[in-house]
Amino acid sequence: MTLSPREASDLFRRAPDRFLDVGAGEVAVRTVGQGPDVLFVHGWPVSGATFRLLLPHLVDHVTCHVIDLPGAGASRFAADTKLSVERHFENVRRTVDLLELDRVAVVGHDSGGMIARHAMAGDPRLRAMGLIDTEQPRGLSLRFRMFLAGRSVPGFGPALGWLAGRPRLRRNGFVLGDAFADRSLLDGEFDEFFLQPLHTQPDRLDAAIRILRTFETAHVTDLAAAHKRIDVPVAMVWGEDDKFFPLAWAEEMVETFADAELTVVRGAGLFSHEERPAEVAAALLPTLTGPG
Repeated sequence: MTLSPREASDLFRRAPDRFLDVGAGEVAVRTVGQGPDVLFVHGWPVSGATFRLLLPHLVDHVTCHVIDLPGAGASRFAADTKLSVERHFENVRRTVDLLELDRVAVVGHDSGGMIARHAMAGDPRLRAMGLIDTEQPRGLSLRFRMFLAGRSVPGFGPALGWLAGRPRLRRNGFVLGDAFADRSLLDGEFDEFFLQPLHTQPDRLDAAIRILRTFETAHVTDLAAAHKRIDVPVAMVWGEDDKFFPLAWAEEMVETFADAELTVVRGAGLFSHEERPAEVAAALLPTLTGPG
């Protein structure tokens, strides 16, 4: 099938294909493509729309199930919905159950890669994994720790929402600028899909902050044990200029898996799949379409 970049983006401007009740909110699901099943798990504070630029390069080869976890994107949740990082582990497992995916590859970016590993480690349904710029069991980088330190400051949530709506200020490296090698990409569709909701929708901002405050360092260091239970092929794809998850640590992480390969994407940062989607897709496809 053919899917243009505009058509891929439009998938996230209309209602999802379905909602799945995972017990703490409802996951939004969009499915497109043909071939082996692949589940896409987004990170914080974005949604499944972060994979929109990859889809045109993937849909001829794999069936893409792109989800919005509760609290993000088009998902359904309420003020009293239990939102947390650990709850997302169960949300991903429950999504695989409800989609009835007996053999599935899982792709995760940023905290979505961490969530995917905790959710699917040792699961016999997992046939392959793709990890894009995500947490490493070595721990938290200085840049990551600096960002997390802000969450305990009074007024952090409103300040984040305010900054999300200020294009010039959000490009500062201590705000959101370091997420991209090309900071202009914070505008356009990234602004439309991820920053404007934080700026204009109080429920989305509240959900993002609630989830952020449940993040624990143990979620990262415990990945070492999770990796020992992942014996399927793993494609790791990293932006050379990632300030949050250092490339050197990613190179070390390769050896913590039974079967992993690392591809480095030049001229890209934390959101390498948004900056260089064709290169990232090419790096993922051999693993996602393999016989695992």
